[in-house]
Amino acid sequence: MSLRGEPFERIADLPDGRQARIRVGVPDDPYIPKRELNTVALELYFGDEVVATVNTILRPEQEDEGHDLGREVVELLESGELEPTAAALEPYADSLP
Repeated sequence: MSLRGEPFERIADLPDGRQARIRVGVPDDPYIPKRELNTVALELYFGDEVVATVNTILRPEQEDEGHDLGREVVELLESGELEPTAAALEPYADSLP
């Protein structure tokens, strides 16, 4: 399997009481079939609204690394060490966990 078919998705309970959904996987694109996409994105949602998306250096086949990245981001968001913004997420998307 890969991050195309098995993305990482978890809910993070933020210190301010909000819940954020974290997703690491190949993003949906209405114009390009998922099998043709090689981009892996780190996405942050509040409800159904995407509030931050950053492309990662991961490839779809790097499922373990994608899940590790997602778990790390959830832990940091829940501890308050990481702000729920694209700018704060970007350094994590540019490195391997």
